[in-house]
Amino acid sequence: MCLTGVDYFSTLGYQPGIAFLAAGILSPLATLIVVLVTLFGLVPLYARVAKESPHGQGSIAMLENLLPGWRGKTLVLVLLGFAATDFVITITLSAADATAHIVQNPMFPDWLSNRVAITVYILAILGAVFLKGFREAIGLSVLIVSLYLACNAVVAVRSIVEIMTHLEVITNWQTRLFTNYHSIPSMSGISLILFPKLALGMSGFETGVAVMPLVKGSPDEDPNQPSGRIKNTQKLLLFSALTMALLLLISSIVTTLLIPEKHFAEGGQANGRALAYLAHLYFGETFGTIYDISTILILWFAGASAMAGLLNLVPRYLPRYGMAPNWAKAQRPLVVIFTLITFVVTILFRADVDAQAGAYATGVLVLFMSAAFAVVLASWNEGLGKRLLFCSILIVFIYTSIANMIERPEGLHIASFFIGTILLTSLISRAMRSLELRILNVKLDAKAQMFVQESLSHGGLICLLAHRPGGTDYAHKEKETRFVHKLTKEEASFIFLEVDLKNPSEFDDDCLEVTGHEINGFRVFKAQSPAIPNAIAALLLHLRDNTKTIPCAYFGWTEGHPISYVFKYIFLGEGETAPVTREILRELEKTPDKRPKIIVG
Repeated sequence: MCLTGVDYFSTLGYQPGIAFLAAGILSPLATLIVVLVTLFGLVPLYARVAKESPHGQGSIAMLENLLPGWRGKTLVLVLLGFAATDFVITITLSAADATAHIVQNPMFPDWLSNRVAITVYILAILGAVFLKGFREAIGLSVLIVSLYLACNAVVAVRSIVEIMTHLEVITNWQTRLFTNYHSIPSMSGISLILFPKLALGMSGFETGVAVMPLVKGSPDEDPNQPSGRIKNTQKLLLFSALTMALLLLISSIVTTLLIPEKHFAEGGQANGRALAYLAHLYFGETFGTIYDISTILILWFAGASAMAGLLNLVPRYLPRYGMAPNWAKAQRPLVVIFTLITFVVTILFRADVDAQAGAYATGVLVLFMSAAFAVVLASWNEGLGKRLLFCSILIVFIYTSIANMIERPEGLHIASFFIGTILLTSLISRAMRSLELRILNVKLDAKAQMFVQESLSHGGLICLLAHRPGGTDYAHKEKETRFVHKLTKEEASFIFLEVDLKNPSEFDDDCLEVTGHEINGFRVFKAQSPAIPNAIAALLLHLRDNTKTIPCAYFGWTEGHPISYVFKYIFLGEGETAPVTREILRELEKTPDKRPKIIVG
């Protein structure tokens, strides 16, 4: 819970101040809306996500599985842009708020006053830690979260005592409420409208699902559907939500009642640090500094959690799609890139917490919306009750996301930049990597191996003849090929090769399984692959290495414009097969005499 809580609970560092700036004296009521949506929307939603992705894949992987092919992968790429927005802004906003606690603390030296410089320095330390290795520091989350929650509990209790001994602050608040809004229905309606601006208090659920592999289950449970782990994760999500709901409500009430409005404004003593302001006010500088240190630590750790999320998310998808180079699977290059991005974002937003709130909310809300959409699809045939529940949650997050984007478009601008960058670099990478072999292993069944041995014993040469799957014109194809190339049966004994195209949106294909068939007296190899030329090249290299001979493959020219076939091959896995197969072989084997032969006529 503490590992997920560094992201979730750390929002207490800035959420009360942002809530007051957005809702004013309505902050407690608007926060209540956030709490209700969390408990009755996000908890059941992510309980279902946990059930569907027990190994920590999350809602994005659910959509990938529910929408196969390029539809699902394109949606994943777009969601990765919003996820990158969420994680990057989590890092920069948390670092900026940590800086606010440093700058406003009277016990820190005066020269620590440049917010941008301090924030960049904090981000540099974060990047350096990940370059060294972050795994060893995970255990610190329990200590940091425990200290932070204890400090917040002390501040909350002291603030409640202050309110109970000065009940006039409640009376004054009620008077201002009914003076400005006149009735409870109008207050509730405006609080609902303001809800998107307070969505920051709901982050952390995707992280809760991501850590599922660390959650202990039952010893005898099915590893493919670990029911014990799923139930314990659902308990974790519920307990985290209940804890955060209580803290959010109390913090919004005490900060609204006890802090003068002027201190929430930019440059004010409570701006970005409302609870820290109360800690200093009621306990003095010593405890206030302890509170600041606990807040700085959890905010820094929240950035670390977001960085870990980025390092987990990008290698999981882009290299597998062929849409990132292989070095993207390595941690250190990605750490450098993401750290530089956080520097740029911090400088652009001038390390301002309030200015980044909209971008953060955009990323969080779109991920919630995608999770709701995935759960709606997964539960559509499970009864009207579940369908209505999850459709209602989806509608809430569609409205919230759109309202937030209209109100604060900077989040959409940043997300659009990430989406555009991911799509552009993905297309370039896919094109550049299209000539990789991609297939790591080739397996021939017993009959296929028998065909190979027959060819070797009848002349020592293996000749494959490419044939489109589904056709039965083997006699005509062989006759045509022998005529074009002036080959007798003694010169070439053909084995037909048919490669069925399976999901071409996939890039890596670990194993190519080749089966042998005898059809109308003709020998036929059959296989399936997401890219036909790569499969043929892998088979030819396998035959060369295992038989110590140079095999050859015969092709016919494909009718059509060659440029159109280039795009068809990159995205659909087929096209002008012969030249692409030869190019793959040429890239892999630089010595022409050792290269399998491609013959086209």
